Amino acid sequence: MAKAGILPDKDIAALFDNGALASARPLDPDQIQPASLDLRLGAVAYRVRASFLPGPNHRVSEKLDRLKLHEIQLGEGAVLETGCVYIVPLLEGLDLPDGISASANPKSSTGRLDIFTRVMTDNGQEFDKIPAGYSGPLYMEVSPRTFPIVVRTGSRLSQIRFRTGKALLDESALSDLHARETLVAAEEPNITKGGIALSVDLSGDANGLIGYRAKHHTALIDVDKRDQHEVADFWEPLTGDGAGGLILDPDEFYILVSQEAVHVPPFHAAEMTPFDPLVGEFRVHYAGFFDPGFGHSSAGGTGSRAVLEVRSHEVPFILEHGQIVGRLVYERMLSRPSALYGADLKSNYQGQSLKLSKHFRMR
Repeated sequence: MAKAGILPDKDIAALFDNGALASARPLDPDQIQPASLDLRLGAVAYRVRASFLPGPNHRVSEKLDRLKLHEIQLGEGAVLETGCVYIVPLLEGLDLPDGISASANPKSSTGRLDIFTRVMTDNGQEFDKIPAGYSGPLYMEVSPRTFPIVVRTGSRLSQIRFRTGKALLDESALSDLHARETLVAAEEPNITKGGIALSVDLSGDANGLIGYRAKHHTALIDVDKRDQHEVADFWEPLTGDGAGGLILDPDEFYILVSQEAVHVPPFHAAEMTPFDPLVGEFRVHYAGFFDPGFGHSSAGGTGSRAVLEVRSHEVPFILEHGQIVGRLVYERMLSRPSALYGADLKSNYQGQSLKLSKHFRMR
């Protein structure tokens, strides 16, 4: 067993057994993933004037007393409106030992709905980062950007990973792993200390489809219901321009796909990192973690494409086919998970190409 790495499912379960993790109600059967734990919304959401961090020596609840506008009970379901910021206490809390830290990230389906989420702790100076030894409650900032959503107590919008020691692969180790396991299907992979590059595919499928652009002024999306919505009611399909380019309009939200297939071996986990803003006026949402087994067993080890949640910034920007839009970093697992993504679990996005979130009927 490695001395440093991401804690797998069985060790996450052990955190509950020894009191390092606690929850206000019993866990959902599928809440523990191969290398992460889904976090659940609590009973109330607070609409706040603005996003904030508590900072040293301040609890989140203290800031809420000053910044909240009103409270929304989530028990039977409530609407969170676009353009608003909400703070939600979570059902899960932490009492971490000194040797275990954690980080959070939106779930893949959350990112594909353009729901901006970040996890906070008391005394926190960073979003989504939980230092080793933290003991206290967890809160989630939720801000729907494109679609109004329905959530309720127990809705799962974000995930948390736990790690011990230095788990991140450096450039040399990443190159060695790629040579053995083919992490991305590229003839000449671009590997740097920032990770392994992913580029955008704008060549189109057999019908010329290259992606989707979100519509405005749509109906509600219930985050807990699958296959409920017609694609055409929420998305505009995009076809190629014949020249391999796509103009991103300011403040529009796009679903695109990577040119490379991604493979995450069973003893590793991966994550999309923010890309250097100096290369263009856009950002990739980098939502969600890539669990051990993504693109591995059920896909025959050939990989699965990474879906890209893309939002432009202040000016129109042209994306070109094959342009680098993000990087994957890989981390060691402390040990092999009991269940792998796509092989042992029902996994929504294994073997995917261009695919919207599970909430839409993909015909």
